[in-house]
Amino acid sequence: MPTIDILLPGFGLDTDQGYPAFCGVFLVRGPDAAGRPRNILVDAAHVGRRPFLWAALAERGLSADDIDTVVLTHAHWDHVQNIDLFPRATLVLHPDERRYAHTPHANDWATPAWTGLLLEQLPVREVTDGEEIIPGVEVIGLPGHSPGSIGLVVRTEAGPATITGDALHFAYVATTGRNPLVFWDAEQAEQSIGRILDVSDVIYPGHDRPFRLTADNGIDYLAPFALTLTGVGPGTEGLTFADASARPLWVMPGIQEQRALYEKNADDSARRISRVPRVVRPAPARREGGPGTC
Repeated sequence: MPTIDILLPGFGLDTDQGYPAFCGVFLVRGPDAAGRPRNILVDAAHVGRRPFLWAALAERGLSADDIDTVVLTHAHWDHVQNIDLFPRATLVLHPDERRYAHTPHANDWATPAWTGLLLEQLPVREVTDGEEIIPGVEVIGLPGHSPGSIGLVVRTEAGPATITGDALHFAYVATTGRNPLVFWDAEQAEQSIGRILDVSDVIYPGHDRPFRLTADNGIDYLAPFALTLTGVGPGTEGLTFADASARPLWVMPGIQEQRALYEKNADDSARRISRVPRVVRPAPARREGGPGTC
């Protein structure tokens, strides 16, 4: 049966000076229909986590060349930036997400204008709800946070586990039923949360630890919290902490325009996709040492 391994944990860490945006990065392994072993990366994180992603793969005896499929739950900057590390992989995403990424809304700060060009650096396989990646690993459509958000339902030995991306950012969202960050459609986002809960024994959120819901709707985390902050300490002057366990709902200004603009931009998006040249890159050289500063 397929398995899920956490390569990089997700964190809900925010600041009043910007968003570190540490999404979870997952390795799904299992045989394909022909019995061949497959290594599927789910989300790729942003470039600030690149050295840690290299290290996580190496700890498992893998390199970027061993990843044959990269599934994007959605195309926001913090999930997509490292896809260029995997030149032998096929990029898997929803067609609505791909198309929108070429002509995003001007207020959509999570989808910069370069996103569409980045997506086309790999061969793309478009998938929709219910499609199988390998036996026991199925796409689930989860729109709302973005137009083409998807997850993966993985039929593990312990039961169905869903990798949600930001259709369900944090564990507490499973108890509130509300997505705290919506760029496409708030009603769809709530429906997607409900669908996740209906099909999952275990949930792997976009920016939190895997968990189960208890019988009384509590959160049972399945992994410990572990994070070290550097450059600051408990006594650092000006450093304060705020409770972010229930973030306010943020809906992108102009969200009511999204569907009309999406249809209006359809031809432009199609032209951009058809004109982007395929770039064949050599495998990246292995880098040694820890992270530095930009």
